[in-house]
Amino acid sequence: MINSSKLANKFTLLLSLVFIGAIAFSGLALSKALEYTAENEINYRAQVLMQMVNSVRDYSSSHITSLLEPYLKNQEKFVPETVPSYAAREVFENLRDKKEYQHYLYKDATLNPTNLQDQADEFETNLIETFRNNPSLRSKSGFLTAFGEQLFYSARPFSIQNPKCLSCHSTPEMAPKSLVETYGTEHGFGWKLNEILGIQIIYVPASQVFENVRKNFSLFIGIFIAIFALVIILINYLLKLNVIQPIKPMAQLAQKISTDTINSDEAKEYEIKNLTVLVKRTDELGQLGRVFQKMVREVYAREQRLKQQVQELRIKIDETKMARQVDEIARSEYFQKLRKEAKDIRNKWSESDE
Repeated sequence: MINSSKLANKFTLLLSLVFIGAIAFSGLALSKALEYTAENEINYRAQVLMQMVNSVRDYSSSHITSLLEPYLKNQEKFVPETVPSYAAREVFENLRDKKEYQHYLYKDATLNPTNLQDQADEFETNLIETFRNNPSLRSKSGFLTAFGEQLFYSARPFSIQNPKCLSCHSTPEMAPKSLVETYGTEHGFGWKLNEILGIQIIYVPASQVFENVRKNFSLFIGIFIAIFALVIILINYLLKLNVIQPIKPMAQLAQKISTDTINSDEAKEYEIKNLTVLVKRTDELGQLGRVFQKMVREVYAREQRLKQQVQELRIKIDETKMARQVDEIARSEYFQKLRKEAKDIRNKWSESDE
């Protein structure tokens, strides 16, 4: 017997494969989109902080330093707060006191710094060389692993644009005495105008952002899987209701007809009982049902004709058999003897009548 559930199982398997492929493709696209969004968010944070740092530098340079410049030449003790880069770093350090910014880092990484805290490490030195080799390059960003976590960095080159700034970095003799006494004469001198001296670089922790991305990705995929599972169940149910169940009677009847396990009367009754609703449909299944109904009726009519032909043939066979039996009886010795005796009796009766 044809198992119609096999068709439903095939449809379910096919839909499952389609949905698995769709989930895989959607997951890949979603992962890329979330990563892209996360990178943009991290880059936006870095750019905001960079703008804040540069705003502090510009304010210190245009207001603080210019305001105190007449007093600095005769100042015995160096005041680092008047240096724009120092002011920017201290403001950033104050920002890091807040818990959400404690893992952010800012640095004026320099190859020959006045303050050794600004000494560029190997990674930063390579970035400085990159900017020196590509003067048109205005910024560079990316990811690296440092301090045991993944960081996003954003770097910009810096150089001395104002000739007045070289007074502190050209030679020890031209630098303020307080600066020399504070930092010495071995570092931070020999700078040249418009030469790329270092980079402004901000490090933004990315591990937490990408962890959130992974959580969101898992949540979205879970939602997608749940939705797709419900869709599969719904489609499977509708498929069984509108396709599998209507064609099941036809499949069963066709199986019985093909194995000759149903007679014409049963086929007629089965057709009336199971195909009446199907043939009223206007879709392809209705058309198929009408074709099948016609076939059943033809089978019924053919069976009736065969029955009549068999009945007629049986009558002819019976007549032929009877004639043969009569002939056999007529030719038998016993019948011939009886016939002779009957003839003798008739002859005697004829003689006696005379």
